[in-house]
Amino acid sequence: MQFDVMRFPSYAFDPVTGVATFDYLLDGPSPLRFTETITLPVPADPAVPEALTRVLGLLHVVAGVSYFKVGAPARVVAPEPVPAAVAAFFTAVYTKGMAEYAYRNQLPHVLELTVETPGEIPAAAPSDAPGGRPLSAVGGGKDSIVTLEILRAAGLDPVPFSVNPNPVIENVNAASGLPALAARRRLDPRLFELNKAGALNGHIPVTAINSLIAIATAVWHGLGPVVMSNERSASDPNLIWNGHEVNHQWSKGVEAEGLLRDAVAAYAGLTDPYFSLLRPLSELHIAQLFAGHTAYDDVVTSCNKAFKLHDPTARWCGDCPKCRFVFLAMAPHMSRERLAHIFGHDLFADPAQTPGFLELLGVGGHKPFECVGEAEECLVALSLLTDDAPVLVALRAAVPDSAWADASHSNVFTPGGPHHIPPAYRKLLDEAAT
Repeated sequence: MQFDVMRFPSYAFDPVTGVATFDYLLDGPSPLRFTETITLPVPADPAVPEALTRVLGLLHVVAGVSYFKVGAPARVVAPEPVPAAVAAFFTAVYTKGMAEYAYRNQLPHVLELTVETPGEIPAAAPSDAPGGRPLSAVGGGKDSIVTLEILRAAGLDPVPFSVNPNPVIENVNAASGLPALAARRRLDPRLFELNKAGALNGHIPVTAINSLIAIATAVWHGLGPVVMSNERSASDPNLIWNGHEVNHQWSKGVEAEGLLRDAVAAYAGLTDPYFSLLRPLSELHIAQLFAGHTAYDDVVTSCNKAFKLHDPTARWCGDCPKCRFVFLAMAPHMSRERLAHIFGHDLFADPAQTPGFLELLGVGGHKPFECVGEAEECLVALSLLTDDAPVLVALRAAVPDSAWADASHSNVFTPGGPHHIPPAYRKLLDEAAT
C-alpha cells in the first residue's frame, strides 16, 4: 500500500461521556480512513478547561503513530499551527519513537521525516504547577509499585492510573488499597484487519500516548502532576542503524520525557505536569527497593507476553527477555524461595534459559528489543549471586574477564543522570533510595 501523506482531519470530545474521537487519513491513490476513541474517566464536575482541549490536540497527533505504520508515508501534516516545541515533539515521536519499526521494516526514510505544521504560534503563558494529589501511572510491575509506595509514604495520597487495565493491573491496584482511575483506548478495528492481511506493522511509542492520556485525565480531575516510573536505563539505545539510535524504550527515556514536558508547557501552559520519579535510578536499584514491599508478591508482573495470554492468572511467561531480566534484577535482594514464588518457578534452575541471560549480559548480540536494563546492571547482579545454580555457573563461565571491569556496583546503585523531577519530589526519592 502506497500513501503520499498522513493527515488528521478532526477530533471531537464529549464531556458527558468522556469520549474523545480522533480521525486519521492516509492519503494517496487508495486512501484509508481510521477513527480511534479514547474514553477518559468523567469527574464530578465535567466542565472542560482550555488546558484539556490543548492536551487532547497533542494526543490526536501522537496517537496517530498506530495508523502511520500501516504505510509509512513520507509526509505527515499536523492539523493546526503549534509552537516550535510542539513541532519538535511531534517529529521526534514519528522518527525516534518509530525507529525500531523503521529498522525492522527497513524503512530508513522514517528516521528522516519532519512532521509538517501549517504555521507556528507563540508558546502559551505558563500557569502554576499543579498542586493536587499526584496521578501515579501503574503498569503492574515493580517500578510503578515502588513509585506508588514512595508517594504513599510521603502522605501524598496518590491516585493509581492506567489505560486499558487488565486483571494484573487491577490486582495491583487492589493490593495497594488506593482508589484508582482508568481510561480506555480503542483502536480502529480496521487496523487489525489490515495487520492480518499483511500491512506493515511494528513497535510504536505507546508510552507517549498513554502519558498524554494520563495528563488529560489529571487536568480534567483537578489533580497534581502525572508521576511515571521510568528509570535511567530506558534512555539506553539497543543499537545504531544508519547513524541513528534505535531504542525500544525511547518514549520512556529522558529525552522523550523532556520533549513531552516542553510540548505540554508550550501548548497548554502547564508547568511540571509530568515527570518520572525513578529517573535517576537503575533497574537493579529499583528492584532492591521493591524487595521491601512483600504485599505485592502475588500480583506483580512485568512480563509483556503474559498480558497477551488470555488467562488472568498468568503473570509471567517465564521465557522472554523481560522475565529473565526482572528475575536477575530481583535475585540479589530476596531469597530464592520468594523469587520462585513470585515467578512460579526458578529460572536459574533451567539450563535452557542460559542463552537468553547471556544476551542480557551483552555476550553476543545487541540488547534485546524489550524493556530491560543495561548489561552493566546484569553483570553487577550476577556478581552479587554466589550460589551454584546451573544457569549461574554457565553464565560465570561464559562472561569474558574484560566484561567484569565495566561492571561497577557504585555506578549501578548511585542515583544520577539527567531528570525532570521537581525539588520536593526529588527529596522524597533521595530519602527512599538511601
